[in-house]
Amino acid sequence: MSTQLPPHVQHQLSQLRQLQQQAQIISTQRRQVEAQLRETEKALEELEKLSDDSEVYKSVGNLLVKSDKKLLEDELREKRETLKTRVSTLSKQEERAVQRLQEMQQKLQQLVQGVSG
Repeated sequence: MSTQLPPHVQHQLSQLRQLQQQAQIISTQRRQVEAQLRETEKALEELEKLSDDSEVYKSVGNLLVKSDKKLLEDELREKRETLKTRVSTLSKQEERAVQRLQEMQQKLQQLVQGVSG
């Protein structure tokens, strides 16, 4: 004994699925950027341990190119700040998506109960 859902409920269910996918994509992006941030912080930490006259290299494509330590530190600090901003932005987007998802789930639950009740 299956009840066919009305079109407006089916539409809400479809929107819920899309929002779930969107939230998952944002979460994945945030985790990837957090991993890049950790990697950048670790590289900067290791670079700061070296003396100022140490030879350092940076990766450019498939090559390692000799670079100035101070310049490389500045580049990594700038990259770190950019990544921190990106993590913050993605976290806020994720929070909003989860909140909308919860609201939509409640609304859909009420609609389904109204149809079956």
